[in-house]
Amino acid sequence: MLSFMNATYKQLTSIIIGLIGFLVPFLIEIPGLSDAGHVALSIFCIAAIFWMLEPVPIYATSMLVILLQVFFLSKQGILFPEASADYIPTSYTEFIGTLANPIIILFLGGFVLADAAVKFDLDKNLTRVLLKPFGSNPKFIILGLMVVTALLSAFMSNTATTAMMMTVILPIIARTQPGDPLRIGLALSIPFAANIGGIATPIGTPPNAVVIGALSTQGINIAFTDWMLLAAPLVAVVLIASWFILLWMFKPASTKIELDISGSFQKNKEALFVYLIFGITVLLWVTESLHGVGSSIVALLPVAALSLTGILDQDRIRKLPWEVLWLVAGGISLGISMESTGLAEWIITSINWSIFSSIFLVIAFSLVAIIMSNFLSNTVSATLLIPLAVSLATSGAAGEGFSLVLISLVIGVSASLAMMLPISTPPNAIAMSTGTMKTKHMTRAGFAVGILGLIMVTLYALFYWPLILN
Repeated sequence: MLSFMNATYKQLTSIIIGLIGFLVPFLIEIPGLSDAGHVALSIFCIAAIFWMLEPVPIYATSMLVILLQVFFLSKQGILFPEASADYIPTSYTEFIGTLANPIIILFLGGFVLADAAVKFDLDKNLTRVLLKPFGSNPKFIILGLMVVTALLSAFMSNTATTAMMMTVILPIIARTQPGDPLRIGLALSIPFAANIGGIATPIGTPPNAVVIGALSTQGINIAFTDWMLLAAPLVAVVLIASWFILLWMFKPASTKIELDISGSFQKNKEALFVYLIFGITVLLWVTESLHGVGSSIVALLPVAALSLTGILDQDRIRKLPWEVLWLVAGGISLGISMESTGLAEWIITSINWSIFSSIFLVIAFSLVAIIMSNFLSNTVSATLLIPLAVSLATSGAAGEGFSLVLISLVIGVSASLAMMLPISTPPNAIAMSTGTMKTKHMTRAGFAVGILGLIMVTLYALFYWPLILN
């Protein structure tokens, strides 16, 4: 409340714009759109404006979305207590129930595992072991850092991975000569690899959760291993290509760097138990297609086991990134109302999508997702675009050749390939805070990776993903 009262001119302006966006659909009659659709459009407008301009935290906007939907669109709300020919209101539990969506539980399990790994230095020790084979050549040290970062960020938060890996590379940077371009390459290698690595698994980054959550509402379930089969090959190619881009743009002047990779794994009872739970959980996730137990159900294992043993105590539970879960839940909830009120169908039918080819749609969704994510949260970008893709599929407006799963993948993956600016992702901001580079360095390299990502996503969408999905 205090921060709201102390809002800046920019924040107040953004709030006013958001409120105007909320009121306009109430005041004008839009042909072809139901009354409930007008309300859903109002909620969509204020959410989009607040998510883009961020006068309040983006998770707070998600909370507002759910609140407005309960008040205005649910059966218990004030506007639509009875069903009509245009709209059948659902219970308010439909909207608040998104907080218990299986993908939310999956993310919670990932957060708990990551927290336990940090508590017992499992992340640092894995880094030490995994970096050892890459020797002392600066080129291969960068490759090693990127591989390790990508592997960790596939199972941990991209931000947490970047923060942890920065403590690894700062001593390495300190061993290089001032003015050596290697310093910039090292600093950029971590956020870029974290952003790319997060694509590899369903729990790697929130846009993946947004995609899987939206598909699940359409009765399409993607198993943990299926997602990895679709995304991991792309991650490997983009990661290696990004390594070449960094070496090309920031060619190392140093020929050798000695690393201090001493240390050891903790061997107390609690640490051993965490290693065991970590291993069992990951094993169950990657073998989901064999045993049939859903990844969200498996995610309850570390949550329960680490809580019961006191390893995840009250203080650590309070410190989990709950705001990310609220953000994802708000996006899922927004998608529900856009579909149930007919808003999504109205948006889709307003455009003659059938004149666009499948290739055009793939490139268009990928490009828009990358551009939006450079300026907005990648989660917000995916959250805004996925309902559009779902509506295109359910309405049939895009023609028989339109694949919801494929376009959803394009959106989710592309949203994580935006890394031109310090504001593009939290890992970028952390790297920028080291003071080893200027924004122009990140913009040049991020632009190249973005173009590379657009090309690779298009090629995978045209040739590889259809083979797996069919």
